[in-house]
Amino acid sequence: MYIAEARFALWVDFIERTFLDEKFKELITKGIINGATSNPAIFKSAILTSPAYKEQLATLTHFSPKEKYEALAIFDIQKAADILHSLYDAGDDGYVSIEVDPFLCDDAEATVTEGRRLHKSINRPNVMIKVPATQAGYSAMETLASEGIAVNATLIFSLEQALNCARAFERASHKASVDTVISVFVSRIDRAIDETLRLAGIETGKMGILNAADIYNRVEALSIPKCRVLFASTGVKGSEFRASYYIDELLAYNSVNTASIVTIDAFVDSGDRVLKLPINDEVIDSYKTKVANARIDMDTLIDQQISEGLDAFKVAFSEILSALE
Repeated sequence: MYIAEARFALWVDFIERTFLDEKFKELITKGIINGATSNPAIFKSAILTSPAYKEQLATLTHFSPKEKYEALAIFDIQKAADILHSLYDAGDDGYVSIEVDPFLCDDAEATVTEGRRLHKSINRPNVMIKVPATQAGYSAMETLASEGIAVNATLIFSLEQALNCARAFERASHKASVDTVISVFVSRIDRAIDETLRLAGIETGKMGILNAADIYNRVEALSIPKCRVLFASTGVKGSEFRASYYIDELLAYNSVNTASIVTIDAFVDSGDRVLKLPINDEVIDSYKTKVANARIDMDTLIDQQISEGLDAFKVAFSEILSALE
């Protein structure tokens, strides 16, 4: 844990083969990170831009594009899991996440099948299967967690999504004891509404944090065994806020923050180690009222963010497969 007494974990949101052999090990040795996450966009950047994959790709000439992608991704996930394994053995997380094919997001049975297959192929105990928080996803993540497979519920923007995931994990906890995380996306909400709020004279950079804080309060209150809130999408675009802003402002007991290397470096250099959550409901509700008075429909905005997030992962996945043909 980055802050052991608060059970606050810091994971790196990046996977790339050369990075795993160098900076990744350094961050672990220094006690800065104790886990890692990935997604189709991260793998797209790594596979299509790094020369580290050329040698393995040369051995996969008779594979389909998806088989090539999985071979490359599984190799990296196994490598990361092996590097993190001593942390896992010590009970200090040590997890690395891999996402199921985003095109399966509305097919619970296919998601379960792929989650099982990836988990078996990777064959490491400290791997989390990422499942998007869709209607089909709730069913799939419950099934996987019930079978003892660690699950990272991802692409969560709303309280409704988070509670659906929490209930799925609570039901699964009666059948298996396994770690789960509920990944709440933060900064994308602020980037979508901050200009409107600025014009209305309302403080910016707050809605994403307060939305995440509300979710944290509600999930923590359920006390689901081995289930934590994970704050994702915590990078800062532009110079309005300090680089570590979304880590600083979401420091919370029994939570995880996954961030880019740049954001983590900024947090280590000058970040705030004071816990900021929980935030009381009155503060959250007061700000939400201001946002509503600025004629921002948060339900519509959040639905749009969910849709755009899924689409972005689908596009990234398609571009990987096209490049590997």
